[in-house]
Amino acid sequence: MDIAFVSNVVYPYVTGGAEKRIHEIGSRLAADGHDVTVYGRHFWDGPELIEDDGMVLRAVAPGTDLYVDDRRSISEAIDFGVRLAYPLARQLRDGDHDVVVASVFPYFPVLSAALARVGTGTPLVTTWHEVWRDHWDDYLDTLAPCGKLVERLTAAVPQHPVAVSGVTADRLSTLGPDRSTVDVVPNGIDMGAIRSAPLPVDRGETAYDVLFAGRHIPEKNVNTLLAAFDRVAGQYDVTLGIIGEGPRTDTLRTRAEALDNADAVSFLGFLDEYEAVLGHMRSATVFASPSTREGFGIAYAEAMAADCTVIAADHPESAAGELVGDAGFVVDPSVDAVTAALERALDGERPPTEPTARASEYDWDTIAHDALSTYERAVNGEW
Repeated sequence: MDIAFVSNVVYPYVTGGAEKRIHEIGSRLAADGHDVTVYGRHFWDGPELIEDDGMVLRAVAPGTDLYVDDRRSISEAIDFGVRLAYPLARQLRDGDHDVVVASVFPYFPVLSAALARVGTGTPLVTTWHEVWRDHWDDYLDTLAPCGKLVERLTAAVPQHPVAVSGVTADRLSTLGPDRSTVDVVPNGIDMGAIRSAPLPVDRGETAYDVLFAGRHIPEKNVNTLLAAFDRVAGQYDVTLGIIGEGPRTDTLRTRAEALDNADAVSFLGFLDEYEAVLGHMRSATVFASPSTREGFGIAYAEAMAADCTVIAADHPESAAGELVGDAGFVVDPSVDAVTAALERALDGERPPTEPTARASEYDWDTIAHDALSTYERAVNGEW
């Protein structure tokens, strides 16, 4: 099969969940003999067309800043969509690809891919990582109706939709697509890489008892974790490591400095090396992230694979409960509930299902196989 992936960002030159999914699935399918092309921005050195890990990377636009004032740039998404349309349409007219797989979000490249395939009969598979709906009100304020409109337009174009979780699939069905037509193929993890990641002590770094990793935005509720940790830190003599950055970092640092156990909290910033994050997970006893908005939540799966006791939030806008199940503690995103979960974990209580057993269900080899099945169904008209 000849597969074309569409993503303005390309892993490992830009790191993130959506682009890593394409890399992990695409490289495995290429190793199995499939032809894989990734259409993206030119974030790598060298020519616009290169081979990487068995895949062809095709730059249709120059590299550029993706964020403006800590928000994804709308003009960047539009620009990439415009630049994508002609080269993709030309290749599809020449019969070079059997299927196009486009990531959602952003939306404009998906609309562009849908336009490029018109008249070719090439199916479009979309991968929905999140469905925002009313979240646009918080993200764009007065421009929220524009975000909602584009999201609905994207859901309405002819496509074969794939969601990364049941929660995302259910949300997508509220925008139009019948729930029975939405396949669920979750994101994955590399169990081998996680289990072999060097420990912090091997890297000359400090290890932490409790760990958080993620973008510092309000939905992640790091402030709730800080307050809960402060209640237990002295009793259990534990430390908290906070990995990541974001628009709330300065506020969170200030909040942490006011804690009774401020000296037990460390902000590690953004770690360039993925294996460094995995190593910290291997060393930690608890991975805690009371986030109330997760389209999937890859960090939970990684932490379970590292045999951490995971604490996640039970919230209708988060797929964490679906992902973690009874292999961790899924609790109300309140200070009291997170405190109680921390006490249970630090007392040595383990969840009913072993975290590593649950995590093994998300190995990338399995996910790549499931993804290929959806592409084959689309090509064969079986959707």
